[in-house]
Amino acid sequence: MRRRAEGAQSPSLLHQESSAVTKVLRDVLGEDVQRIVVEGDAALREVQELVSRIEPALGSRIHGHAGPEPLFEARGVQHHLERALRSRVWLKSGGSIVIQSTEALVAVDVNTGKYTGTRRLEETILRTNLEAAVEIVRQIRLRDLGGIIVIDFIDMETQASKDEVLLALQSEMRRDRAKSRVLQISEFGLVEITRQRTKRSLERLLCLPCPTCSGSGRLKSPETIVYEILREVRRLGRLEAATRVVARVHTEVASFLEEERPGLIDPEAFPARTRLEFEADAALRHGQFTLTLKEAD
Repeated sequence: MRRRAEGAQSPSLLHQESSAVTKVLRDVLGEDVQRIVVEGDAALREVQELVSRIEPALGSRIHGHAGPEPLFEARGVQHHLERALRSRVWLKSGGSIVIQSTEALVAVDVNTGKYTGTRRLEETILRTNLEAAVEIVRQIRLRDLGGIIVIDFIDMETQASKDEVLLALQSEMRRDRAKSRVLQISEFGLVEITRQRTKRSLERLLCLPCPTCSGSGRLKSPETIVYEILREVRRLGRLEAATRVVARVHTEVASFLEEERPGLIDPEAFPARTRLEFEADAALRHGQFTLTLKEAD
């Protein structure tokens, strides 16, 4: 790059980030890849040129996508992407796993759900945990989860069951290209995995934090917002008689007040002829409100 800079005229391109196609092939290309299907002539040429340089022997495995449907739809990729962005993933047996990412770690919880087995509870738990172990590793790779991953398997009574689940988990993790380490199952049924974080997770790559809840996944209840408004009104101090306090709120909060106002707001809490009025404003976010003082009509 330095040599390019010395002989180039300004402005000139010195370095360009690799395309998405190049990044994907660089990460996954290997002898275990049986077939590479590419949509679009330009992308197909790019893949063929790249593979001819780094893995010429795999050139015959490159195929262009043919068909009326988009590639992601035809191969079910879009469905798997949408599934990978959900917190809950259902297992074929009727159980489920719940994946929650935090700043410190990724928590994975295994639930039996509708599956009850045919013999006894221990069989149900073991089969659910074994199925979950395979799906968890698949989701870790698909979502590109890194750092500390804590899995809460369903509690198992026998050591043989614990060893079988741990062996299945370790076997699946060996297929992962990222460096990882799997610790033993604790007495509480927890397994800790440390996995090398090489890039942003799928969720961070495809999604933005919710502007309404700031990424927390929770909103204040309409009741909470109303009480905040009442506290703000009290902070205004003594109001002149016959003052109108107009609170503009989100439409959902306004709808809630139409039904619940008599039980929430005490008219005697305000000076004589002072009214607290609410107006719906769809432009406001759920927890936002504004207060305006007006003279009585």
